[in-house]
Amino acid sequence: MSTDTTPTAPRWTRYVALGDSLTEGMVDPDPTDPDRFRGWADLLAETLSRRRVEAGLGPLEYANLAVRGRLLGEILTEQLPAARDLGPELVSLIGGGNDILRPGADVARLLAELEDAVAGLRAEGVDVLMGTGFDPAGSPLVSLTRPKVAVYNAGLWSIAHRHGAHMLDAWGMRSLRDWRMWAEDRIHLSTAGHERVAQAALVGLGLTPDDAAWDDPLVPLPPVARADRWRGNVQWARTHVYPWVQRRLRRRSSGDRRRAKYPSPVPLEPR
Repeated sequence: MSTDTTPTAPRWTRYVALGDSLTEGMVDPDPTDPDRFRGWADLLAETLSRRRVEAGLGPLEYANLAVRGRLLGEILTEQLPAARDLGPELVSLIGGGNDILRPGADVARLLAELEDAVAGLRAEGVDVLMGTGFDPAGSPLVSLTRPKVAVYNAGLWSIAHRHGAHMLDAWGMRSLRDWRMWAEDRIHLSTAGHERVAQAALVGLGLTPDDAAWDDPLVPLPPVARADRWRGNVQWARTHVYPWVQRRLRRRSSGDRRRAKYPSPVPLEPR
């Protein structure tokens, strides 16, 4: 069976991204604005727009409504109605990770709510890009959520199959098993991680990636002594875990009072 490796001109004219910190772009600094993050969704939109222009079509219009810290229910009640008003042809809808990090997360309820949203968008003729959760194996504390993330991912694939949605398979990415793909907090992606996920998004949409080696593992890092690894974990807990726990105890979020970075669709001219 042969595979066509020629980049395909994307058919979508307007793309709206919904979600939490992952889709907002933490922690990938925007080279054009030091007060803003870029991230995989911005990179995906730029690639889709460039390919459209190269094929003689108009640039893609892009909006990003994602806000860090948002729970799935907030994404569906706050961002989804706003996205519908923008008349998108493609929506990326990725969330639930913040819910699963909290004790007592009801995975079945999350999946039911998400399926209603996906079914509604598909009934309106909107293409939907969903995304699995990352595999947290090897991450201190976060690895405790691995069984729930796995169940959630299985449900996501079922939803995608039932409603003809696209899937960004983050769980299956070998490259993300390398800590160089992650920021210091071990929860958000680094710039390199976002670049890899943007390529996975192209693959999920059925398009050819720009980089054929997008999921190749990196040259292995030298082994770290157990004592150094323990000290690193302690420092990570003090710097990142403790503030996160304190926000949860105060019922606060890192996204409180924050707004979407691109609330209205803007044409993306190739750089």
